[in-house]
Amino acid sequence: MTTHDSVTAPALPDVSALVVGVLGGTGDQGRGLALRLAKAGQQVVIGSRTAERAEAAAAGIGLGVRGADNAECARQSDIVIVAVPWDGHAATLSALREELAGKIVVDCVNPLGFDKQGAYALKPEEGSAAQQAAALLPDSRVTAAFHHLSAVLLQDESIERIDTDVLVLGEDREATDLVQALAARIPGMRGIFAGRLRNAHQVESLVANLISVNRRYKAHAGIRITDV
Repeated sequence: MTTHDSVTAPALPDVSALVVGVLGGTGDQGRGLALRLAKAGQQVVIGSRTAERAEAAAAGIGLGVRGADNAECARQSDIVIVAVPWDGHAATLSALREELAGKIVVDCVNPLGFDKQGAYALKPEEGSAAQQAAALLPDSRVTAAFHHLSAVLLQDESIERIDTDVLVLGEDREATDLVQALAARIPGMRGIFAGRLRNAHQVESLVANLISVNRRYKAHAGIRITDV
């Protein structure tokens, strides 16, 4: 057991019985997260605009993963990860306000633009994707996490551990504790509390830098926080 495991593990709540929904679960990031959480023993429901597409993605993963349309995915889940494309973020969440009421919502969307110089961060009117989610879902417990994970590594089943930290932000400490615990279910990962939602923009924006790192070094870079 590593030092950070011995320090953080006793304080984390048990999330093993919670159902995790992944909106955008048919995309690379969402499918990868669904796979890793299911491999860790979590109950997972993939959501998509059509139930058929979600069911096909779930069948491709196996491990008991279920597929449903986005609304049904939200209804069935205790924690809902938002992994939809940025250009569909507002519309998707607006349509699910009722279904997501009372749920812990984990936004991992990175608002990015791309041009011939590479990736660059966009600044939503609300400040960040997570803050937009909080504005659209006033009855949900919105957090932000899972921004810096490589979809390639998540989907590569030959890789058993993904050694990276997951920065978790939010206003509700009980909710952020649960999300930290969820991250810790995946071998090699650790959830680290990183502030309130007003600090989500720089966390989302850092993905543009990681894309540059990956292109330069032909890597799948992640983040580690030292001395914690």
